[in-house]
Amino acid sequence: MQLPLSGITVVSLEQAVAAPYATRQLADLGARVIKVERPGEGDFARRYDTTVHGHSSYFVWLNRSKESLTLDLKDPRGMEILHQLLDDADVLVQNLAPGAAGRLGLGVDALAERYPRLIPCTISGYGTSGPWADRKSYDLLVQCQTGLVSLTGTPEETARVGISVADIAAGMYAYTGVLTALYTRATTGAVHPVEVSLFEALAEWMGQPANYTRYGGSQPARLGTQHATIAPYGAFPTADGRQVLFSIQNEREWAALCARFLGRPELTDDPRFATGSLRVANREELNAVVAERLARSDAEEVLKDLEDIGIACAGVNDVAAFLDHPVLAARGRWRGVAVPGATVQALVPPADLAGVPARMDPVPDVGEHTETILAGLGRTAAEIEALRADGVV
Repeated sequence: MQLPLSGITVVSLEQAVAAPYATRQLADLGARVIKVERPGEGDFARRYDTTVHGHSSYFVWLNRSKESLTLDLKDPRGMEILHQLLDDADVLVQNLAPGAAGRLGLGVDALAERYPRLIPCTISGYGTSGPWADRKSYDLLVQCQTGLVSLTGTPEETARVGISVADIAAGMYAYTGVLTALYTRATTGAVHPVEVSLFEALAEWMGQPANYTRYGGSQPARLGTQHATIAPYGAFPTADGRQVLFSIQNEREWAALCARFLGRPELTDDPRFATGSLRVANREELNAVVAERLARSDAEEVLKDLEDIGIACAGVNDVAAFLDHPVLAARGRWRGVAVPGATVQALVPPADLAGVPARMDPVPDVGEHTETILAGLGRTAAEIEALRADGVV
């Protein structure tokens, strides 16, 4: 079966997380993604760790279904090869260091003049204009700059979000931006370059606390698993030492919790707790009532009781428990993906398209497809060997 993006070629000058995440999702949909890497070492994300059969956990996650081509773009022969690829490419994605694309002659204006059908996608830290255009960035810097770290953690200590949330946000917006640009080109003929910054991607995700702070006069409190504007909401310990998280979303649920779980129906209209705002204002007293009730039952009993009265709840898993989650197993969400020398388990892309199988092709070794790609561009075996000997590929 032909996949939705079959026939689309994406060339990517990518490294780290944001751009590889965007292009992997394009590859998931059938695009041919040619990943251009440095000769020898390749994408530095290959060496973030060695936990997955000697490969980086980041790289394995982000780079399946791609072709790896090594090129020295500072050598004119390497740049010539890149331009040959761009002659037939639909998209160029890059997240090079600030200003690097322009110095290589790959700025948006230069590309538009030479390749009028090519969609350039630029991923930067803080945008390609403005006072911070020349600053390097990485995920935690952006978490700090957007204020996310100030919201995350306990009252005593801030914390980073445990995944690369700024990179992921930027990768998602780059992915959807490229899809939109491809659709627009197909339907109108117009070509729109795409630009995404890590800072502005995560800034969008900060919309609710931004509104709360601007119009409420203070930012949401940092409360661990508790919620700054809803109570009760959070994880509470149970009699067997586990934790159960639940939240009350409306007055109907609050009344049911009081009568059927806490066994104290009079709390429904208690002046301290009668509205959502009052429950937040009197959180400590409310949490004491809830904690006392949970401490009398094991986690499974608590979960069953809450589910029986229609309260959303869950145990607090560690990553090992997530890997064995019954929903992922029952819905067949894990697939085997080849990496050099082994096979690993990877999650099927979350957006299911009815009748379209998931593409889960191998993760490439550094430069694995160099000879094939160069041969497809008309290079002979002797020419390829000469390029390799000179360190161009």
